[in-house]
Amino acid sequence: MKKLIIGIFALMLVFQPMLKADEGMWLPFLVERLNYEDMQKMGLELTPEEIYSVNNASLKDAIVQFGNGCTGEIISDKGLILTNHHCGYGNIQAHSTTENDYLKDGFWARSLEEELPNEDFSVSFLIRVDDVTDQVLEDVTKDMDEQERNKVINEKINKLKKEATKDNEYNAVLKSFFDGNAYYLFLMEEYPDVRLVGAPPSSIGNFGGDTDNWMWPRHTGDFSLFRVYTAPDGSPAEYSKDNVPMKPKHHLPISIDGVKPGDFSMIMGYPGGTDRYMTSFGIKQNLAKMYPTRIKIRRQKLDIMDKYMDNNSSVKIKYASKRARVSNYWKNFIGMSKALKDLKIPQEKEQLEERLTKWINESEERKEKYGNALSNIEEFYKASDDQITHRYYFIEAIYLGPEVIGLSRQFEPLAAALDADEKDDEKIEAMIAKIKSDIKKHFKDYYKPLDKDMMTVMFRMYSNEVPENQQPELFKKMVKKHDGNFEELAAKVYSNSMFDSKEEVMKWLDDPKLKTLKKDPVYKLKEAFFMNFNKMQAGLQKANLKKNKGRRLFMQALRKMDSDKTFYPDANFTMRLSYGEVDGYKPKDAVTYRHYTTLQGIMEKEDPDNKEFIVPEKLKELYKNKNYGPYGEGDEMHVCFLTNHDITGGNSGSPVIDGKGNLIGLAFDGNWEAMSGDIAFEDELQRTINADIRYVLFVIDKFAGAQNIIDELDIVHAKKKVKKHMKSDKMQKKPEQEKEIEEVEE
Repeated sequence: MKKLIIGIFALMLVFQPMLKADEGMWLPFLVERLNYEDMQKMGLELTPEEIYSVNNASLKDAIVQFGNGCTGEIISDKGLILTNHHCGYGNIQAHSTTENDYLKDGFWARSLEEELPNEDFSVSFLIRVDDVTDQVLEDVTKDMDEQERNKVINEKINKLKKEATKDNEYNAVLKSFFDGNAYYLFLMEEYPDVRLVGAPPSSIGNFGGDTDNWMWPRHTGDFSLFRVYTAPDGSPAEYSKDNVPMKPKHHLPISIDGVKPGDFSMIMGYPGGTDRYMTSFGIKQNLAKMYPTRIKIRRQKLDIMDKYMDNNSSVKIKYASKRARVSNYWKNFIGMSKALKDLKIPQEKEQLEERLTKWINESEERKEKYGNALSNIEEFYKASDDQITHRYYFIEAIYLGPEVIGLSRQFEPLAAALDADEKDDEKIEAMIAKIKSDIKKHFKDYYKPLDKDMMTVMFRMYSNEVPENQQPELFKKMVKKHDGNFEELAAKVYSNSMFDSKEEVMKWLDDPKLKTLKKDPVYKLKEAFFMNFNKMQAGLQKANLKKNKGRRLFMQALRKMDSDKTFYPDANFTMRLSYGEVDGYKPKDAVTYRHYTTLQGIMEKEDPDNKEFIVPEKLKELYKNKNYGPYGEGDEMHVCFLTNHDITGGNSGSPVIDGKGNLIGLAFDGNWEAMSGDIAFEDELQRTINADIRYVLFVIDKFAGAQNIIDELDIVHAKKKVKKHMKSDKMQKKPEQEKEIEEVEE
């Protein structure tokens, strides 16, 4: 792999011996500072301006922030979005009923009129990025303590965001990079009318389920289709029948040429979060306490959901998306723990810290500035160590536990308004109207027996595992009153609370009495748990401020110590670009994985008795007849392929783009052997699992028969004959391809 040289803010992990082209989540607006010649040698044919531009259409204009945790890409001149099936899962589930189960059977709109609107859902486009580091830090002085420093910075951030959106309708996102050493402002444009266009059945879109999640070989058609709508003048607009399909600045052509090892490719998207510069102290605490705690609780949650979902088709639909969210990171935490241990990441971090300490101690000036950086970080982990179990039991078992508690939190602003000395009746009415709207959606996907069982188990685990002196007094009194019988405790709470009943909540909202709300046992428990948690967090405030300062100085010291190397910032759900090549890997002795899987593998995995490995009859028929159209390679239909890109959660749905700017795949997962990736990139093992775009088109075309979708795509194909239904005016042809295509059409 080749070495990259980048400007001051583009970057790599310092403990790697040399910079790998496949490592790094790069800021696209800095692409001109990359060693562009090196990227070209790997196969890139685009200019930096064609990747990121403020003044002209570029790749960035085809990439969307999809909802609050995924990426999507525009693939037609009518605003068609391609993303992962698991990214669209919640919206697909929301439209599903026992009569029309789109999760089970799939959904395909045959016309614009059949596309389904999604309430409270939007996508956002990046308009531009500005480096505002100097402005944010201009009033910061060396003699400020952390609290004062934070106050000054936050005031400046709010001012800059306000100025950036003064004369426009954009959203300003201003984030810290390198632990407070740099700041960038991202101007985003949000579109709130997004409609469901198509989704394969879960037997394709989620083939393999929990078993195959994070695993290779993979055979999942993890995709779904949506469309952005705008007002008739092209501006963002809330849903209206008068809205029209978006005319995007740029959309991605689709190549069905296929991939081979060594092919250049890049991924653009919105990776959610990494902590590549986490110290050994944090990793050890996570391994000892955080991961085991969350794994244990989430397994219990999954067991409870499965008990009810397996025996009730209505409950199965209601909780499908909720279960998927719990399951995904349940397995992630397991893989993360294993990989961090197997790859000896804590030891690598310790070696880095020892080297850094030695470097600091070589200079009195360095000792004065950086000498306490690591000790400040270590102090926080020592101070917080005895609270970690409580922290994650609170998060998983309470905050993300019984839904009645989560629902009761929505009433906090209304309670404050009702308790105000001078009541604002208009404000109160608006709050009530909003809650009523949310309540309808909440109870659509709510099942009381499951939720009551969830409280029983979560409260029992919290009581047994959290130190008694860290539990709320009210909770302890309730446990004692019921002699530790948590089934009885939960039954008592639900029988006396309004939050398990849509009718009771609506009745209270029609005549809201603050006294009644505060007497509700769920609301009282919510208050007790959250007040207790906040009190404990406040006790760590001093140590946390020291840790933040330590992290900032730690980053400064790392970059100065290894000044001949370049560093990239951790992912923080801002647009990034990673690049590399198509490649298989060797996970262990005597095992070698090739770079792709095929439809044959789906047939080999089929198990009619296992819901994760059901194969649709239509798919089996297409396989038997080798009816792959122009999307196959001889007798093979490729399903997924591997690249050595650097991605993480949030990159789900990101486009895999070839050197010409064509879409060749859809990123949807990482591999099990390198689950340590959020903390440490392992260049020999880390791979991105992608759905082959040809399999996506095969499912849309041959399986679903959605010709209307195929017709609006720009499909480029340099090597094989083109089927007649691929209209020539839709194809992007390079001069050297035109003669061949003309001959085929004749």
